[in-house]
Amino acid sequence: MTTLWIDADAAPRDVKDICFRASDRLQLATILVANQRIQLPVGYTHLSAVRVEGGPDVADRYIVEHAVAGDVAVTADIPLAALLVPNGVAVIDPRGEVYTPESIGERLSVRDFMDRLRGTGVETGGHAAYGAREKQAFANALDRALTRVMRGV
Repeated sequence: MTTLWIDADAAPRDVKDICFRASDRLQLATILVANQRIQLPVGYTHLSAVRVEGGPDVADRYIVEHAVAGDVAVTADIPLAALLVPNGVAVIDPRGEVYTPESIGERLSVRDFMDRLRGTGVETGGHAAYGAREKQAFANALDRALTRVMRGV
């Protein structure tokens, strides 16, 4: 049975809403993990929330310890994705990028390089605003990932 995991501390509301609707439509267990209280919307019977103790990477560790091959995870956290992908978990970021065994190493290297640059004071900029294009890309990527894992492909 597939579970949809959401790294909920930083997931945009639009991403959560798309996941909630997919959970309801597919009758899919969906678990939001965060280090703060999460208010779940009324009427979605397949949603649950896990509140972990505060601290760096506690929510990430919880997801890594509980997600299994065939599950789907939503996170913008590349180090978390790098732990999940080798375990057979399909991972999507809120902008619709799918992390694969072929791409995760490069994405982690780029992330670490940019982090080192920022650590030396270099201004690296950031993502563009989250808008309709990113929301649609995420919805499409989630639909493809859930279809793939639920069919066992």
